[in-house]
Amino acid sequence: MADTTAIVLAAGQGTRMKSKRAKVLHELCGRPMLHHVLEAAFAAGVSDAIVVVGFDGDNVRRSLERFGDRVRTAVQSEQRGTGHAVSCALPALASSVGDVLVLCGDTPLVRAVDLENLARALREQTSASLALLTCEVPDPTGYGRILRDASGGVRAIREHKDASTEERAVREINPAMYAVRAAFMGPAVGKLSPNNVQGELYFTDVVAQAAAGGGAIAVNCDSASTLVGINDRAQLDAAERALYRRRAHELRQSGVTIRGDARVDAGAVVEPDAEIEAGVVLRGTTIVRQGAFIDVGCVLTDVDVAEGAVLKPYTIASQSKVGPRAQIGPFSHLRPDSHIGEEAHVGNFVETKKTTLHKGAKANHLAYLGDGEIGEGANVGAGTIFCNYDGFKKHKTTIKKGAFIGSDSQLVAPVTIGEGAYVATGTTVTKDVPDNALAIARTRQENKEGYASKLRARFKAAK
Repeated sequence: MADTTAIVLAAGQGTRMKSKRAKVLHELCGRPMLHHVLEAAFAAGVSDAIVVVGFDGDNVRRSLERFGDRVRTAVQSEQRGTGHAVSCALPALASSVGDVLVLCGDTPLVRAVDLENLARALREQTSASLALLTCEVPDPTGYGRILRDASGGVRAIREHKDASTEERAVREINPAMYAVRAAFMGPAVGKLSPNNVQGELYFTDVVAQAAAGGGAIAVNCDSASTLVGINDRAQLDAAERALYRRRAHELRQSGVTIRGDARVDAGAVVEPDAEIEAGVVLRGTTIVRQGAFIDVGCVLTDVDVAEGAVLKPYTIASQSKVGPRAQIGPFSHLRPDSHIGEEAHVGNFVETKKTTLHKGAKANHLAYLGDGEIGEGANVGAGTIFCNYDGFKKHKTTIKKGAFIGSDSQLVAPVTIGEGAYVATGTTVTKDVPDNALAIARTRQENKEGYASKLRARFKAAK
């Protein structure tokens, strides 16, 4: 399909979404619905695509930058129907294009295999000018109906609002996905007229022209649910749940264990022998490598999880790296630029930000580690805080190899704890600690014998 271009119609507002955003920018599985359509088209083999934009066009164009020069746009400044939208794209169509796929940007469940079948049907039937996908649905309300002649061939499509009572009884519908000869499409679109209830140019009328000429081929799809369009938030939710189910099935087939309602976004990668528990959400460009275990309720965004790592329940992480056989959680928070090294531990209620823990380093309980570097084998005790912000600038804390930080310590950055050094429990460190030194900075304890009963009596009298 190197000579095939996709034209994707994405100019409408989608008023039933009740949103200031273009309908095609609403996301499913971490990507705008328009992107799912484009990815299916590229997976089916099209060489490039023209997206027709209109409402919220600037934001739609910005969203398409990830596709680079494979996607360009055409503008439909006034929405006058699908035929008019296609005509807006025609000037951008290269002269070398043989066939065109015409698709809608609000059909995110469409499968590459269905588009491949559609394009193949047109290529193999050399006398035909057009091929279209069709399917039967229990309730065809709102869809264009496929009208056939006495021999069973497609003769036209009738939009619901223009259909007679007899035509509305037809359950074979048009999901608005076509493969068209480029040489036929230009003249056919030029002949369209707004002779309908909507007063618009319907691209569906091109089907009747094809049927009257070289022929229109109906390609039946065995899964009507994959062709549905999205018009409101309820349909968006249903489609997203279907995409997550499809994604989970594909991953299970590839050797991944996924339990329950785990949600893996379209851009996330999970390698074989990884295990993903119920309630997990993998977002963005997250990678979970072979043998890693992601336990219940973890939410990972753009996180690289190495082989054999274990993320315990309810770990939250973003834009970070977790090294081989590291252990994170439960209830840990890895903020951006956290790098947890091989076999390192970050435990319950520990928060890291822009901090590296080298091999075997541990911070197992109740700590804030911001703008830090923690050396190999170092231990950070419960309640430790990196005091990294002075109200204006962030400062770095460095803990060198094998150092021990006692519980309830405060390290006031910028500061360095030397190799093998020991910071005593409850210490506030305000200056560098040399290698192998003990740092202790706390008020000397004083015990007053028998004083507790006197203190209680005073408090009781005051009350």
